[in-house]
Amino acid sequence: MDKVDHLAQSPLFERLSTEELTYISSLSRPAHMRAGERIFEEGSVGDSVFIIVKGQVEVTRRDITEEAKQLAIISAPGFFGEMSLIQKEFRSASITALTDVELLQVSAENLVAFRRRYRDGFTFIVINIARVLAARLRESSARLAARL
Repeated sequence: MDKVDHLAQSPLFERLSTEELTYISSLSRPAHMRAGERIFEEGSVGDSVFIIVKGQVEVTRRDITEEAKQLAIISAPGFFGEMSLIQKEFRSASITALTDVELLQVSAENLVAFRRRYRDGFTFIVINIARVLAARLRESSARLAARL
């Protein structure tokens, strides 16, 4: 399976044409991480979104005692890192490979280039990010409500 096929499976790129997927795949960079490796740290500067091609990652955030708490596990074909692109702030959580993972990295600069060429496709990406963030917020709210 090639990069275009992997990107086509990700909810981040739902509704993109083959031409759009081909272009964004040409901009993406593959990355491989071993189980236990930190992909990025909470508080670090972020400028990329990562699409999981294979494997699982753990999302953690430090609580007030500085203990890392698991927020989620994301599996292929999910994605992570989008919040720093939207907010242009530091990473809100740490991401660690739970298994060996294969990733495709798309930078903010890559997305700007994509937007210049495919405005409609870029709109779909933004909508897809919003949809996934809304689902994650709904899930977090349900977990929080269950604790009250």
